Amino acid sequence: MRLYAQTPARRSRQVVADLIAVALIAAAVKFALVVHHAIMLLAEPGRKARSAGDSLAGDLDDAGDAASKVPFVGGSLKKPLRSAADAATGLSDAGQSLEDLVGRVALLATAALIVLSVAFVLVLWLPPRLRWIRRSTTTRRLLDAPGGADLLALRALTGPQRDLAAVPAPPGGFADAWRRGDQRVIADLSRVTLRRAGLRP
Repeated sequence: MRLYAQTPARRSRQVVADLIAVALIAAAVKFALVVHHAIMLLAEPGRKARSAGDSLAGDLDDAGDAASKVPFVGGSLKKPLRSAADAATGLSDAGQSLEDLVGRVALLATAALIVLSVAFVLVLWLPPRLRWIRRSTTTRRLLDAPGGADLLALRALTGPQRDLAAVPAPPGGFADAWRRGDQRVIADLSRVTLRRAGLRP
C-alpha cells in the first residue's frame, strides 16, 4: 500500500493537503483550549466566594471558641457566632458548586469543539486520501496482472482526452492501435493511466 504518489506534482499536493489538515487540527485544539480558559474565568467569582467563605467561617469559629471562654455569657455569645460560621460555610459551598459547574461546562465545551473540529477536517481530508490509496493500489495490481497493461491502456482511452496529448498518436488512431495490440501504444497508454494515478511504471 502506497501512502503518497510517485509523481512529484501529485505528491506535493498530497503533502500540502496533509500539512493543512494537521495545521487545522492543531488550530482547532488551540482554539478549544482558549475557549476553555475563557470559560474558566467565569469560575473566578466562585473561587473568591469559596475562599472568602472558608476564611470567614474559620474566623467566626475561632471567635466563637474565644467567646465561649467568657464567664457566664460565653455560651450565649458562642451561639450566634457559630450560626454565622455555618452561614459562611454555606457561602463557601455555593462558591465550590459554581466552580465545579463552570469546570464541567468548560470541559464539555472544549471536548465538543475538539471532536467536532477534528471530525470536520477528517471528513474533508480523509475520504479523498483513502480513495487515492485504494485507486493507486488497484491500478498497480492491474498493471502487475496478466493483460493489465491492456486494461490500463483502455482506461487511458476512455479517460480525459487531454491526457493523451503528450502521447504521439499512431497512424489510424489510438483505439485502432489498441485493438491491433500494438505493444508500444499500449505501453504508452498504460503510462498515461499510471501518471493520472500518480504512479510510475
